[in-house]
Amino acid sequence: MTGTLTENILAKAAGKTKVVPGDNIWVDVDILLTHDVCGPGTVGVFQKEFGADAKVWDKEKVVIIPDHYIFTKDGKAHRNIETLTKFAEEQGLPYYYQPGTDNYKGVCHVALPAEGHVRPGEVIFGTDSHTCTHGALGAFSTGIGNTDAGFVMGAGKLLIKVPETMRFIFDGEKPAYITGKDMILRVIGDIGVDGATYAAMEFSGETVEALSIEERMTICNMAIEAGGKNGIIEADDKTIEYVKAPTAKPFEVVKGNPDAPVKATYNYNSAELEPCVAMPHLPDKYATAASQSDVKLTRAYIGSCTGGKIEDFIMAASILNGRKVSIDTFIVPATTDVSAALLTETIDGKPLVQIFAEAGCEDIPLPSCAACLGGPVDTFGRANQREVVISTTNRNFIGRMGSKEAEIYLASPLTAAASAITGHITDPREFM
Repeated sequence: MTGTLTENILAKAAGKTKVVPGDNIWVDVDILLTHDVCGPGTVGVFQKEFGADAKVWDKEKVVIIPDHYIFTKDGKAHRNIETLTKFAEEQGLPYYYQPGTDNYKGVCHVALPAEGHVRPGEVIFGTDSHTCTHGALGAFSTGIGNTDAGFVMGAGKLLIKVPETMRFIFDGEKPAYITGKDMILRVIGDIGVDGATYAAMEFSGETVEALSIEERMTICNMAIEAGGKNGIIEADDKTIEYVKAPTAKPFEVVKGNPDAPVKATYNYNSAELEPCVAMPHLPDKYATAASQSDVKLTRAYIGSCTGGKIEDFIMAASILNGRKVSIDTFIVPATTDVSAALLTETIDGKPLVQIFAEAGCEDIPLPSCAACLGGPVDTFGRANQREVVISTTNRNFIGRMGSKEAEIYLASPLTAAASAITGHITDPREFM
């Protein structure tokens, strides 16, 4: 096929040999993801349009992972879970990861690939803007609203416009102090929060090829923060090994034509990148961590789909090992698998959970999105008034983590951990 990676995947899903940017096409959907915030609305649209007794188009392809407002006393949050539980029972959905049961998983964008629901060459829609995470495994994956999701739930297809592609090529040897978070914050800082509006953000180059799947997920997750329709990385042997571990379902890897025309190309020398932060209150407020050393912090937050994976915690623990935090530091695992791994992964013979405890971090809670989206007032780690937080989350909008008065600086796990020790924004190289 002659198009870009995104174009070729969409052409395949539309039963066409070729599509070009601007084409409006019907695509067959491989996975529909929803969670407790948008799931009830999606169900409502589905039942209104297809009938109260209608069945979903394919129960093997509907995945419901509640994760946002789970561990709270809030009655409305509980009602959302009750709605989804009833719907899953009525529909006989095999992939409902219900809170309060052994089947509960945690953050949907980490759990979806870990449970084998993401495969190269497929089309994934989710009622969450960070569904673009899953392009890290060579899929077309993007967020949609409840209305579109309700239609997909009944029809199994959706009409979309083919996006233009923007290429971001990282070459050179990446220093150990640079992470996927630093890479994507640099990109967003360069092009702005609207710099890739409705574009496919394709990431490639020898640096990207050397990244782990979890680091690739962090990069693709934040494509939406530049306005992107999707983030995507071509599947390779590393991807295939990751995908085959939890599932035996067949898939077809789709490749892109490197000579296909694109909207723009950006080239980076990874050796020249620096640890960075995004200053309040937008992800494109790029600054090097070293330049912000006068910013005093009141807390650090290490968690979410861009900071709560096991590799994120290994990075943080490598800094915190043998040291003490000087501010309130929250460690929030993304999934139950990550929680378990905190007990088994070690540095210098010490489990990560021990390292965090000895460093003086807060008690580790059950996995969820927690304070990443603010949530009810009893949400774990929620920011209070006038707090200044360094966070591994993906957004720093006003009120994003709770109080509208709080200031949120986005950073990598390395930078967040280093800053937790000093109490001010700190370049992690000071501890590496």
